[in-house]
Amino acid sequence: MASSVPGILPLPDSRWNLSTYWGRVRHCAEISDPSMLFTSDADLKRARDIIGSYRNGELKQTTPEFWHAKRQLDSTVHPDTGETVLLPFRMSCCVLSNLVVTAGMLTPNMSTMGTVFWQWANQSVNVAVNSANANKSHPMSMSQLATNYTAAVTASCGVAIGLNKVVPKLKSLKPHTRLILGRLVPFAAVVSAGVVNVFLMRGNEIKRGISVYDQEGQELGKSKRAAWIAVGETALSRVINATPIMVIPPLLLVRLQRGMLRGKSFGWQTAANFGIIAATSFTVLPFALAVFPQKQAIHSSKLEPELRGDRSEHKLVYFNRGM
Repeated sequence: MASSVPGILPLPDSRWNLSTYWGRVRHCAEISDPSMLFTSDADLKRARDIIGSYRNGELKQTTPEFWHAKRQLDSTVHPDTGETVLLPFRMSCCVLSNLVVTAGMLTPNMSTMGTVFWQWANQSVNVAVNSANANKSHPMSMSQLATNYTAAVTASCGVAIGLNKVVPKLKSLKPHTRLILGRLVPFAAVVSAGVVNVFLMRGNEIKRGISVYDQEGQELGKSKRAAWIAVGETALSRVINATPIMVIPPLLLVRLQRGMLRGKSFGWQTAANFGIIAATSFTVLPFALAVFPQKQAIHSSKLEPELRGDRSEHKLVYFNRGM
C-alpha cells in the first residue's frame, strides 16, 4: 500500500468518502480493478516517488497523477513490508484467482472426491491470500496457520459432503426444489469454513481486546467488546462476500439449462458457467466488500468501564475492523 512509503505527512485514505456506502463501493472497485495487474516495476518506482513527494511536503496537493500512483501501490504493495505481493494473491487478482476454483465448486452433480478436491483447493487459495496479505507486525505461527487451514478444510468438506448426502433424501420436497438446494451446497460449505476461519484466526483479539483510538488517533486502550464487533462483522462480511458469487451463478445456470442451454454440450455449459461466475464476481465484489467500513466508530459508553471515562466525556471512539 501507499502507506508503506515513508514520510512525515499523513496520506488521505481515499479520494472517496469512506463514511458512505457508495464511497466505499467506489474505493473497493478501484482496489480490485484487474487492470492494476499490469503495473510494472517501473510504474511502482514512479508511484513511490510521487507518494514520497506528497508525504515529504514537496507535492502540495493531491492530483489525478497522485491518486493513480496511490491506487497502484494500494493494490500491489504490502502495507507493512513495502514489498510487492505475489501476483495471484493481490486484491486486483481476486476474481481471476478464484474463478477456476469457484467454477469447480459449482460444477453440478460432482462426485464425493470432486467435492473434497474443490473445497480443499478453495481453502488453499484462501490461506495463501490471507498469508500474503496478513499483518506482518504480529505474524501467525506455522502451527496456528496449520490449525486454521485444517479446520477450514474440515468444515467446508464436512458440510459439503453431509449436505450432498442429506438433500437427495428429502423426498417430501419437489424435485426442482431438491435440485436448487443441491446447487447451493457449495455456498453453505464456503460460508461455514469462512466463519470458522475468522474466529480461529482472530481468537486472540477476542481474548485480549483490540486497540481503540480517540478522534486524534491516540490509543485509549484495548477493548474486548470492540473486538467482538470487529470479528463478528468480519465473519458476517465473509457471508456477504460469498453470497452473490456462490448463489447467483448456480441459480441462473439452472434456469438457463431449462431454456437456452437445454441439450447443449458439456463444453457449452462449462463456458456459460465460467461466464456467469466471472460477470457476477466483477459486478458484485465491490458492493459486497463495501458493506462494513474498515474504520469503525463506537460510542465510548458501550466499552468496558475502564475505557468509558466520566459520563460527561462519553464520545465516539474508533477501531480498525480488519479484513
